[in-house]
Amino acid sequence: MSQTHTSAPVHCSHMAEVRAHIDALDAQIVPLLALRCGYVAQAGRIKQDPNLIYDQERIDAILERVQAQATALGAPALVLGAAYRALIAASIEFERAEFARLRAQPAQP
Repeated sequence: MSQTHTSAPVHCSHMAEVRAHIDALDAQIVPLLALRCGYVAQAGRIKQDPNLIYDQERIDAILERVQAQATALGAPALVLGAAYRALIAASIEFERAEFARLRAQPAQP
């Protein structure tokens, strides 16, 4: 289920080239993040206790895995770790909102 992207960045001579490559990567990253959010929403549906939404052990495991993968790819582990910390924090808030939305009582007339 995992796929490793191992190609190196193409040498660029101008900022327009850099930006075009970043935009092309974003076009691939955003759909993957949207898919990840779909799984986070499912976690909000499956978990029966809101206290299970925040799981420090799982967070630590994700960060360790991401930083190890970054290091193996020669990428800056601190940058990827920071990006994932922000992603995880936002995902936790999204999951809390989904948990609450799915369990909200319908308004009484």
